[in-house]
Amino acid sequence: MGGFSDNVHGLILALSSSIFIGSSFIIKKKGLMKAAATGKRAGSGGHSYLLEPWWWAGMITMIIGEGANFAAYAYAPAILVTPLGALSIIFSAVLAHFILEERLHIFGVVGCILCLVGSTSIVLHAPLERKITSVKEIWYLATEPGFIVYTCIVIALVLVLVFRYVPRYGQSHMVVYIGICSLTGSLTVMGVKAVGIALKLTFEETNQFKYFQTWFFTIFVVICCIFQLNYLNKALDTFNTAVVSPVYYVMFTTLTILASMIMFKDWDHNNATQIVTELCGFITILSGTFLLHKTKDMGGGTSTTSQAVNSSNENGTRGDNRSQESNV
Repeated sequence: MGGFSDNVHGLILALSSSIFIGSSFIIKKKGLMKAAATGKRAGSGGHSYLLEPWWWAGMITMIIGEGANFAAYAYAPAILVTPLGALSIIFSAVLAHFILEERLHIFGVVGCILCLVGSTSIVLHAPLERKITSVKEIWYLATEPGFIVYTCIVIALVLVLVFRYVPRYGQSHMVVYIGICSLTGSLTVMGVKAVGIALKLTFEETNQFKYFQTWFFTIFVVICCIFQLNYLNKALDTFNTAVVSPVYYVMFTTLTILASMIMFKDWDHNNATQIVTELCGFITILSGTFLLHKTKDMGGGTSTTSQAVNSSNENGTRGDNRSQESNV
């Protein structure tokens, strides 16, 4: 019963997090757009956005959302919390449609509905949180051979992306920036879960900050968050927000669930029916985000094309008028 109660707490926190994080994408984007008008763009290595109030408002909103997300990981397994990030995509897409005028096509609405259906399926069949009584247990899980191998692979891939692919393809291929954020994020979430559980146990009068493992996880999370933030800013400034959000969600969620399965073995106590249903829910969410992604391309393209046609028509009209005046 305690595990079910923890899952409910985690669910409520995750839903709150999605609302704040979805809003933060839009507010930060608005700040980056304002900063780009007066200084060097973040995508080109500029940091003028640090002087923009809108960007800081977005950061505060994101911090609140991440705080709720942080707490959610202390109560519920990553397989439940992480996929609910799809709701932040929906919220972000709707706000982008009304505030940033990044058009939401009718098929984008269908994509949002698919995300909701998939999220519901995962929530109803999510595994119960594993009972952990000390941060030392998490340290043991993190130092098992399977997770050590995963960590080494992630670090190697991030280094290759940063030093080889960012200089060449960063400005033209969104997957480079998003790949760095997602790979690092999968490790960050494991650290966040460790620190969250440590805080939860400490508040329950079992001090975990007397162990060096807690401080190691804390420092690791801070470093990874700063690193991710840098490349997420580059992605947001260089590419359409409505495209960055779903692609980031898909890559980040997939890698985080993989990391959680390796480290925490979340599905050990689930039967085959529950596992298959959760996978179907996750695939439904991926389908929704893919459709939303394609819709945003269509919407943006339609908008851009319309502007180009209108501009062409206006130029043609002006040209005809000048010709008529000349003839007169």
